[in-house]
Amino acid sequence: MSTAPPRSDPRSWSRTAEDLAGGWGQRQLWGHLGWQDIKQRYRRSVLGPIWITISMAVTAIALGILYAGLFGNDLAVQLPYILVGFIVWGFISGCILEGADVFIANEGLIKHLPSPLSVHVYRLVWRQTLLFAHNMIVYLIMLVIFPQPLHWTVVYVVPAVALLMVNGVWVALLLGIITTRFRDLNPITQSIVQLMFFLTPIVWIYEDFLNSANPTIAERARLAELNPFLHFVEIVRRPLLGQDQQLRYWVVVLAITVIGWLVTLFVVRRYRSRVSYWV
Repeated sequence: MSTAPPRSDPRSWSRTAEDLAGGWGQRQLWGHLGWQDIKQRYRRSVLGPIWITISMAVTAIALGILYAGLFGNDLAVQLPYILVGFIVWGFISGCILEGADVFIANEGLIKHLPSPLSVHVYRLVWRQTLLFAHNMIVYLIMLVIFPQPLHWTVVYVVPAVALLMVNGVWVALLLGIITTRFRDLNPITQSIVQLMFFLTPIVWIYEDFLNSANPTIAERARLAELNPFLHFVEIVRRPLLGQDQQLRYWVVVLAITVIGWLVTLFVVRRYRSRVSYWV
């Protein structure tokens, strides 16, 4: 009498590793789907994805002019600061907002396509990376109009963006699983992201308040460093604007990366097998 080989526990660490590695191995699939997502969104548009860049550039220019006047800053300083901040924030907010909906939006594929859950997350982060690269066109144009004092430290952009992508994966995995189970968290996430945009130095220059002659303002400005998004934005923005690197930003980002992945792996191990039922 033959017996079927025992199946491994779906909550085991090996199954979790298989899901992440298996999804990464299907790069051709999620890479193609990521491209198609962008093409499909602007299929009948004449300018296509350029509309994303135009919209971001117009908003950044308008806010740059507004806040340069409000704070009395030179437009050549305020506008590049806001523009690069917008590009980075677009990637961060995209991973969070779309990550919260990643499994719900792919309900049909999850139920009918036998593929690792991580495929949908890799697809999302790849799509956001393409949009980030596309928006960098505006940055290159900005360099022509407002030249920045770039030097060799601009190469730090590469590991900084890589860290954004690595964090984007665990954020989308974690939020995707949690919001699939608790649907009310999706609108809450959207509200929090909108609030954090104003609390993060995207349109206001952090150093201006930090170096204020008023000690009370300078002291309060340091509270901004409790905002984790500040550190992620700064490790990318500073090299792109030719500013000196600050070790503390990298330390905080690396710490968040490690802790975030540890928590996410635990959640994925425990609840990965339930996602197909929750969607």
